[in-house]
Amino acid sequence: MTKQERSWILQDVGNSAYSITITTAILPVYFKSVAAVNMTDSMSTAYWGYANSLATLIISIMAPLLGTIADFKGFKKTLFSIFTLTAIGSSALLAAAGEGQWFLALAIYVVTAVAFNGSSIFYDSFLTDVTDDSKMDMISSKGFAYGYLGGTIPFVISIGLILSADKVGISTVLATQLAFIITAVWWLIFTIPMLKNVKQIYYIEGKPGQISESFKRLKDTLNETLKNRNVFLFLLAYFFYIDGVHTVITMATAYGIDVGLDSDRLMVILIAIQLVAFPFALIYGALSKKFGARNMIMAGIVTYTIISIYGFFLKTEFDFWILAMLVASAQGGIQALSRSFFGKIIPKEKSAEYFSIYNIFGRVSSIFGPLLMAIVSTITGESRYGILSLILLFVLGMVFFRKVRDGERMEAA
Repeated sequence: MTKQERSWILQDVGNSAYSITITTAILPVYFKSVAAVNMTDSMSTAYWGYANSLATLIISIMAPLLGTIADFKGFKKTLFSIFTLTAIGSSALLAAAGEGQWFLALAIYVVTAVAFNGSSIFYDSFLTDVTDDSKMDMISSKGFAYGYLGGTIPFVISIGLILSADKVGISTVLATQLAFIITAVWWLIFTIPMLKNVKQIYYIEGKPGQISESFKRLKDTLNETLKNRNVFLFLLAYFFYIDGVHTVITMATAYGIDVGLDSDRLMVILIAIQLVAFPFALIYGALSKKFGARNMIMAGIVTYTIISIYGFFLKTEFDFWILAMLVASAQGGIQALSRSFFGKIIPKEKSAEYFSIYNIFGRVSSIFGPLLMAIVSTITGESRYGILSLILLFVLGMVFFRKVRDGERMEAA
């Protein structure tokens, strides 16, 4: 790998710590048990949901315009730096939200979530700058793979610190606050190579003019996307199957509780998923060389379809372990190859703009899977019918993806 490719991968090692430690595991518990300690469970859960929805709404509105601006010469690196450093700083600042300070905790979290998702758009779009089409699948897969492995390290350190807080003479609250700082420092360390070594190679000449002109360019790009059958069909397929993937990931913990697993065992399974996902993401990247990214994405969709069917019959903890390992075997590969597949069919000089649309499709779609699962579970009275309903998303994704042609890069108008 080149220095630029390694530096790009290391950024995934850094920002994955945020995804695992802050958004998935530690912050939600800290918010409910410390920041919102005097609030009812239902109200604190509602406020947490509002905060996540607000962050998603803000980045969904901002992303297309930011992507349009980032494609001009010299702007992608600047925007990446601003959003990434803001996300890192605000992640550390979460430690300032103490007992009962629920509004401060939510305000800081919204900033971290918006900044993190904004930085991810620019990070993904740098894939076309750091490598060529022949290596894109492998580099993208290595990013996800080492992200799983690297993100687990500060998570395990943080959990160890929290569980042994009494032994080291600090409170559990302080240990949790230190976990936020550990995550931020880890992310900053692995961001330095990206800031130092990666540059924008493909760009549009000139500088962004008035906001109205940027919106006009965005409108033109959306028209290009709708007119280009290949890109549009991929985004449509991605919308459905990645919705199913995200739903399985986000709803797995709640489903595990439904079948009788306690929080400690779920935490162990969560760590195991990250560790197993590491080699399988690399395997997907390696197999894409022999069988092609298209066939490996299809393999991932089929795996998730099997997961939905198996989840219907799940009864014991051992069954849940099997389900978790199936998820681990496919989640990194399907996301990594989807990213590189898209990177190979869009204009390189407009990669930030197109990846902003790509990220919006992924974010907006994540609303419908949990909603579908919730509706079916409510109607039937059993969550196992809810997970079975996700087959619909994977089938639709497969149908549209079969119509996409790989290796056909569109030209910017």
